[in-house]
Order: sequence, then structure tokens, then C-alpha cells
Amino acid sequence: MNIATPPFAAKIDRTHAKSASGTPLAPDCHGLNFFEIDHSLRALLPLYLPDDLRNHMTPHYHRLGEIAGGRLDEFARLSDRHGPVLHARDAFGRDEEWIEFHPAYREMEQIAFGDFGIHALSRRPGVLGWDGTPTTAKYILQYLFVQSEFALMCPVSVTDTSVVLIEKYGSASVKKRFIPRMLSQNMGELLKAAQFMTEKKGGSDVGQIELSAKFEQGEWRLYGDKWFCSCADADVALLLARPEGAVEGTAGLGLFALPKHLDDGSRNSYRIVRLKDKLGSKSMASGEIVFEGAVAYPLGKIGPGRNRGLKQMMDQVNLSRLSHGVRAAAMMRRCLNEALVASRGRKAFGGKVIDKPLMRRQLLKLLVPTEQALSMALYTARTLEKADAGDDKAEAELRILTPLLKFRACRDNIAVATGAMEVRGGNGYIENFVNARLVRDAHLGVLWEGTSNINALDVITRAVAKVGAQSVLNDALVALLDETDGIPGQLKGALDHATGRAIALAEEVATVGDEPRMRQTSDALYHASSAVILAHEGAIIGSDTPQGRKRLLLSQMVLDHRLSPQDPLSPRGDDRAMVDAILEAA
Repeated sequence: MNIATPPFAAKIDRTHAKSASGTPLAPDCHGLNFFEIDHSLRALLPLYLPDDLRNHMTPHYHRLGEIAGGRLDEFARLSDRHGPVLHARDAFGRDEEWIEFHPAYREMEQIAFGDFGIHALSRRPGVLGWDGTPTTAKYILQYLFVQSEFALMCPVSVTDTSVVLIEKYGSASVKKRFIPRMLSQNMGELLKAAQFMTEKKGGSDVGQIELSAKFEQGEWRLYGDKWFCSCADADVALLLARPEGAVEGTAGLGLFALPKHLDDGSRNSYRIVRLKDKLGSKSMASGEIVFEGAVAYPLGKIGPGRNRGLKQMMDQVNLSRLSHGVRAAAMMRRCLNEALVASRGRKAFGGKVIDKPLMRRQLLKLLVPTEQALSMALYTARTLEKADAGDDKAEAELRILTPLLKFRACRDNIAVATGAMEVRGGNGYIENFVNARLVRDAHLGVLWEGTSNINALDVITRAVAKVGAQSVLNDALVALLDETDGIPGQLKGALDHATGRAIALAEEVATVGDEPRMRQTSDALYHASSAVILAHEGAIIGSDTPQGRKRLLLSQMVLDHRLSPQDPLSPRGDDRAMVDAILEAA
């Protein structure tokens, strides 16, 4: 695999990459290997990857960690400053609009799609020299990549998950038309994918979608518009539309695959009328699209009483929610690392900033949600592997884990990004440093694939009330506690009690339909699950090791500060020894 520095990399502005030595300013993480410095991830690999796969993938993780801390970080900064530009016409005045990207963005695409094949690793054997299709290993690649570049993971992930829907619901001819090129690592033949869902009336309320599908002269054609289309330059897009004569609401929606170009090479009949001027994810093009009889291919049966578009699309939404959880974990890791490097490298008030007691507590507040998200993301990815292998219990557990991860990790990401910016101080607010972009990008996580309210509703009104997934989750967490030697007895008992209370709360809130408490309940389920998983991981790694002890202490921290009552006016115990042990391992 050729991942040598491309010619363009030698021409970019490297002023930010210079060492901070010789100045009183704190350094940043640029130039570090993001895999090497991630002691948590490295300690967890034996728990989540079989030995042969772990040994095979570790050199690739090391290589991507080096790229992420180096030229990928440089490309991401450039792409953020020089966003995509929409050109309404070609050079000859034809209405064939095209989007111009900075060369740095194309280099990032080459790394993600071409060099590492992140979109294809769990869909096609042979990627990175592995004969299988390793799901968890793919998400670890996403985790490393996103520590430098968040926005591009949208088309990477959607290309990956769109293959699932086309493979599951598409006709033989549709599969043949799209899938081989969607899984290609050759940038000249690759078909990148998108999901176009949002309309002016139909955002979270998908039942209000108005895009119409008409069967004309033996083809389905789309008419109407979509209001927010990320990856607007995609070669194939999956979208929901209402077939002519279909009932109102979600029951009338069909799922379609829309190619950018028709079989004869001509452009399909839709126009990108404007790109969105977004707060974050600026490198990736999002736009408004008008459909003027665009040819589309149905996925599944279309007709009265046969439309299952939303249910089909939810397969992709749930996979995307897992990816968003991984992205949130990745961004929090970058934020935490930036905060650790800055506080270690900055001297003030007679000593290193990291030695100040208040700073140590602030760092701990960044570290706890970061580690929770990593553990929950890896555990959920492994559960997905089991579900894909035919494990019905894992499939039910996954149904509640994915919205839980999306709900809490993306919210925590905002607080961690803001806290890390504060650690760096005023420089964190300046665009020369990565913190400002991390803060901007973090806010998108709570919007894509459902807001926090939508995900909390999904957890309680669907995963709990309709599927009963909380019972399977409870069984899995209890099994982790019962089957894991090395968890201190008092901690194990407290975790078992807290888990039981969280499950009981979920069942109560679901039964009475108490919507105002659904976010509180989702929080409780997330914190209880992550606390159990952290304790399990710590015990398996070993309490006699820094990383094992750290995860056991983190489990206790989650239990004490997220699942136990607190009196804000009472004196707090002296936990400096715990703080020191956790930060030392970090």
C-alpha cells in the first residue's frame, strides 16, 4: 500500500506545525502519533479484537496514527479554511453545476478511501490485506482518522452504510450497478455515497416529507427538493420519497437510490442550488438540491401498502449513530490530548499548569466522558459484530446501545471541546490552533441522525417500549459483572444496584410515557452501562497495571458523580489520590 507523502503535501503552509520550543506558549499535539499516545486504546485492543486480527491491524493503526498527527492534520486545517465552492455552470455555459474542493480535501479522500479503505473494510474481504470483514477494526480506523478530520467521515461512513441497504433491499441489477464501485479503493472509479433526507417541512418529523416519486415511461423519477444534503457531490444518494398516490405519513414513503450520472454518462436531472454556510464541518459540501424528474431506483417494493422506506432507512440511521458515537469519542480524545499537552507544556504561577489542583480536576472532567465514550463505542461495535453474525440477543441489545451512544457521547463532546479550549486559554479561541475547529465541529454531532430529544425518544418509546431491549441490555451487563473476576466486591455490588435502578426507571418511564423524563432516563442507562463496561475492562486488563486500575477508578467516578445523589453544598471527600492515579495513566 502506497501512503507516501503526496506531492501536494510539500507545498502546504506548515507554520502551525513548528515546535513551540523557544516560546512561552504551550505546544499542541501536531506531530505526535495519535495511536502511540493513546494508552487507553492500545490497552483495550486485546479485549475487542482477536489476537490474529489485532496483530494484523496494529501496524495499520500505527501508520494511520502517524498520518493523523501529521499530514492529515495539516490537510484538515487547510480544508477547513478553504471550503468547497459551487459553480453553477460549466465552462461552456451548460447547467451542469460542479463543486470545487481544495486539493487538501482530495488528499484526505485518498487517505480514507484509497489508502486505508475505511468505507470497505467491513464490506469486502481483502482490504488492508485481511481476508475477513472486521467491523470493530473499521471503527478503530474511524476513531484515529477523526482525531484530525471530522467532516470527511460523513461520506466515508455513508458510503459504507449505503452498501448495506443496497445489498439488503436492492434488485440484482441495482446491486451490480452500484456496489462494486462503491467498495472500490480506486479513486478514479469509486462511487461515493450520501443520504438526502431533510426537507423544509420534514426534518426530524420524517412523515412530512413531500419529495414525490412518479413512475414515468418505465422509470421512477423524483420531483421536489431536499433542504439539507450533506455530501452534496455524491455519486449515489439514498433518499426517501413519496410515490404518487401513496398515503400520508411515514407509511407512504419509499426508499430510492439516486445516481449522479445516468448510464449514458449524462447528468441526472437535479440541481444543487446552494451550498450551506455551516458553523462546522466546513470541508465537506452540504447543499440544497432541487429534483426535476431525476431518475432513481427503488430499493424494495413500492406501491400501496408496500412502502417500507423509513423502516429500511433506519438500518442506515442506526449504523450512522454508531459512527457518530465513534466520531464523538475520537474528537474528545483529541480534545483531551490537546488539554494534556497544553497543561504540561505551559508554566504559570511558579510551576507547570498541570500540577495545579484545579487544573487537575478540570482535566479529569474531560477525561471521564472521553473514556466512557471509547468504551461504549468499542462495546457497541463488538455487539454489532455479534448481531451481524446472527445473534438475536445482540441485535436487540444493539437496538438500544446505538441511540444511547449517539445521545450522550455527542452531548459530552461539546462540553469536552469547550473545556479543552479553556485549558489552552485565549489561544484556544484562535483559529491557528485546532481547538476552535473542534468546538465548531462538536456541535454538529447533536444534530445529525436525530437531535438529543429524538434519540432519547427512540431509546424509551421504541427500544424499551416496543422492543424490550432494556431486558437484554440488563442481562448483558449483569453477565459482565458476574463473569468478570477482579472487580472489587463493593464496586460490583454498587454497579449491580445502579444498573437495576436505571433499567427499572426506563421501564417505568416507558410504561407511563413520561416524555419529560426520557432524557434523564437515557442518561442513566448510558452511565450505568459505561460504568459496568469500564469496570469489566479494568478487571480484565488487571488492577495491578496503570490502565486497568485507571478504568476501575473511572467506573467508580461514573458511579459516584453520575449515578449517585449529590448535595452541592456538602463538603466533598478528598479524592486527590484517585485523580492523580487516573491522570498518571493518561
